[in-house]
Amino acid sequence: MFKKIYVEITNNCNLSCSFCNEVKRKREFITIDRFKILMNKLKGYTNYLYFHLMGEPLLHPNINELIDLASNSFNINITTNAYLLDRIKDNKNINQINISLHSYNEKYNKTLDKYLNNIFDSCESLLNNNTIINYRLWTNTKYKDEILNKLNNYYNVNINGNTKIRDNVFIEFDTEFIWPDLDNNYCNDNGSCMGLRTHIGILVDGTVVPCCLDTNGIINLGNIYKDDLNVILNQTRVKNMKNNFMNNKKVENLCKHCNFYDRIIKQFGSDRYGK
Repeated sequence: MFKKIYVEITNNCNLSCSFCNEVKRKREFITIDRFKILMNKLKGYTNYLYFHLMGEPLLHPNINELIDLASNSFNINITTNAYLLDRIKDNKNINQINISLHSYNEKYNKTLDKYLNNIFDSCESLLNNNTIINYRLWTNTKYKDEILNKLNNYYNVNINGNTKIRDNVFIEFDTEFIWPDLDNNYCNDNGSCMGLRTHIGILVDGTVVPCCLDTNGIINLGNIYKDDLNVILNQTRVKNMKNNFMNNKKVENLCKHCNFYDRIIKQFGSDRYGK
């Protein structure tokens, strides 16, 4: 069993944020039929599905149907830029919403007040359905102070670091990270990862990847529509990656160009990783 599995229901997005990795794959939306196949194939492998890799999940035209279908077997967590949050505000089958507040930018022709008011209104509805709201905010974002002021005023609190704002409402801060990329300036053979150990990712076309940061399927472990997951996970390549991670070694080139694990461990400690 994995702690979670990331499922990309679309790699399309309604924004073009500078901090996001470039998607070099064909743009797609998962179909209902394929989604049903995927749900059956993932049963028994996790209790939590995260609708997140690349793309904006709330952009999917059938987002509520997908949530409802998946919730029959899994707890559903969604990571979103929240511009379309009102599309799911009445859905009773969402375990947690992670809201990337650093996605806001005035270039998208919406004021900060309008952006946040839609979030606040939608979150009140979601909270009535016992959904957990987790705000995320990068400390180096241009609008950090304005966003914090509005959060403080709305919730009548004084936010100072990662904290619980009220029942089922939380906020966590972080800084922008370096995406793993074969052409970036970071390279280290030593290091570990929880990919393939606590989680995996599945791209919109069914490609299985070791983690949510392999956004272009560089480490293509197979396709879940062609093979069962147990076949994919029992490959020599997968076992080799896992065994080396356990010994603080990276064997895949993309992993060598990823500093995410080292960064999280240094900043938060091992208890924080993978949450």
